[in-house]
Order: sequence, then C-alpha cells, then structure tokens
Amino acid sequence: MIQLQDVEKVYRTDRIETVALERVSIAVKAGEFVSIMGPSGCGKSTLLNLIGLLDEPTSGQIILDGRPVLSYADRDVSAIRNRELGFIFQTFHLIADLSVVDNVQVPLLYRRMSHADRRRVAMDALDRVGLGARVHHLPSQLSGGQQQRVAVARAIVGRPKILLADEPTGNLDSQMGDEIMDELEALNRQEGTTIVMVTHDQQKAARTGRIIRLFDGRLVH
Repeated sequence: MIQLQDVEKVYRTDRIETVALERVSIAVKAGEFVSIMGPSGCGKSTLLNLIGLLDEPTSGQIILDGRPVLSYADRDVSAIRNRELGFIFQTFHLIADLSVVDNVQVPLLYRRMSHADRRRVAMDALDRVGLGARVHHLPSQLSGGQQQRVAVARAIVGRPKILLADEPTGNLDSQMGDEIMDELEALNRQEGTTIVMVTHDQQKAARTGRIIRLFDGRLVH
C-alpha cells in the first residue's frame, strides 16, 4: 500500500543545509494501523507529509497502492490526495464560519456529486463519529474533542484508502484522546482503512499494530 525507498528530505538555504530524513525505507501493508514515534524534530511530520504528497522528497521514491509517484505537480497529485488520502491534523483546521456539516463536505466539493449527495455522505460520516445532532453548530460551539471528531469525519467522508493522522490526540485530554483512538481503531478494523499516525504518546502508539521509530531523521531498528 505504502512504500518509501531510500527517501531523503533536505532543506537548503543560502547558508545552511538541514537533513530532515536520511535514507528512509519503509513499507506499510494495506489494512495496517501504524504509528510513527520519536523526539521532537526527528522528522515524523516530514515523513507524514511526504506520504501524503504534501511535500516532495529530495531523493528516493514513494509508491502508493503499487504506483510510483513520478510527478509532484499540483495537477498530478491533487486528485490522488482527494481520492486516496485522508488527513487529520492536531489543530483541527476547521473553517470557523462554516457549520459542522459544511466543514465535512469540503473534500467532496472537488468531486462530481450533487449537493444532496454531498450532504447525505457528510451526514453519514458525522453519524459515524457520534455528532449527528451537531450538524448545524459552528466549530466555536464545540468542545476540543468534538472538533477533532468533525476533523475525523471530514477525513473519512471520501472513504480514503489511507488515513494520515498527525498528533490527532495531542490537544485533547486523556478521555477525549482515548475516544478518538477508539474511532481510528474502528475505522481500521471495520473498514480496513490503512492508518499512519504520528504521536508522542507511548500508550496511544501501543494501541496500533506496529511502531516505526525515528531519531535524527533516521529509522531506529
């Protein structure tokens, strides 16, 4: 499902060169739930951004669902991101002046769907995360845990094969964090969604099927 072959990411300025990832090779099978752990600044989010085609590797190759990524031009990767990938961020990234259901519909705006179909699919996703009664609320009217549930619904509304989660419980208390983990586990178990999650929390990582560890941009075996 996901393969990285000798991937490196180097950030360069006029005066300095920073190696964020060095010769990273990993493989994630379809239906796996994998966590990425390591200290701050070790390259975890960089790795997730590369898998999600939000950034381009300096060298090496990324293969998604058996197809090598050959071009990182927006027109070539945007369709892959929209149909194959779902994203959950630590800071939710909800649109403040849109209702819950309209926030969840946003990824569907790029698909050929009627307004009625988009709304129906968005409502189904919100029902799945237990927010069917909050569809007309604004994000500011929700708790942090509820906002993250909206973010989960938005990430899964297009039924992506791969879900990428960057510290999805980092801004939540332990109870809310456990509830979000319950949702992710259910998606993985019931839908077969492949999930890659960055986390600092060893307890949350222990609930995943496998832990990938990074240190200073390198894999730790």
